[in-house]
Amino acid sequence: MAKKTEDETPSYEAAREELIEVVRRLEAGGTTLEESLALWERGELLATVCQNWLDGARERLEAAIDADAGTDR
Repeated sequence: MAKKTEDETPSYEAAREELIEVVRRLEAGGTTLEESLALWERGELLATVCQNWLDGARERLEAAIDADAGTDR
């Protein structure tokens, strides 16, 4: 199996699962300020990745609907 590099975008599902874990760790507390900030930054990145996936899916659906509407004429 190929090793994943840091600049590869995770799948929506992988990003969502990691984001859930980040939130759980932040809510649980017990981390240093530096650890909390690193978790927060990672969570922000993961939230952006998830939003990008959702935006892309919405665009694909809209394009498919528009294409379908064009064939109904």
